[in-house]
Amino acid sequence: MSRRPARTARPEATGGTTAVGDRVLTLPNMISFVRLVGVPLFLYLFLVVRADVAAIVVLAIGGTSDWVDGWIARRLHQVSRLGELLDPLADRLYILATLLAFTAREVVPWQFTAALLARELLLLGSLGVLRRYGYGPPPVHYVGKTATFLLLAAFPLLLLAAASPAVATASAAIGWGLAWWGLVLYWVAGAMYVVQAGRLVRAMRDRSRGATA
Repeated sequence: MSRRPARTARPEATGGTTAVGDRVLTLPNMISFVRLVGVPLFLYLFLVVRADVAAIVVLAIGGTSDWVDGWIARRLHQVSRLGELLDPLADRLYILATLLAFTAREVVPWQFTAALLARELLLLGSLGVLRRYGYGPPPVHYVGKTATFLLLAAFPLLLLAAASPAVATASAAIGWGLAWWGLVLYWVAGAMYVVQAGRLVRAMRDRSRGATA
């Protein structure tokens, strides 16, 4: 993680680098914008008109397309700073909006929602501390992306289980299996971010003490 506001390249798992640009009108960014629009659309369909089938479709598209924008960005060399902000923002909004809507209609228990929201509060506190020391958000870790994928895959299945008794047993079993694994990995990723933030803060404090000594 760098204290500089801009990055020119990002290391990839393959050992190379992907250039990070300033373009706004790219295909990956358009996909992320569409995913963001899907959040209020899902809430309207699910909470206002109670069109559960349509809500399932919107939720499934928004969740399964989680990886599409990033894959296209790397494939077409269209990785951008805006995209790096939009992608995790869309993921978080989908998760939070779905959780609150599901809790309101008793698709998931409030304890599950509280466990995920507590993790978000923990991460927000860590980000606040990092900003005080001039650091931006930590890079997205593959554990966090895996947790997000599991949760976004679980939600349409849980909604399907609530909306269709014919497939409720199978959908609920698979959906809750994915949801609990997603919750565990979500907290693991959160703990990793907190540890990383703590190391950066300690290193900054050590440098400050060394400079004043």
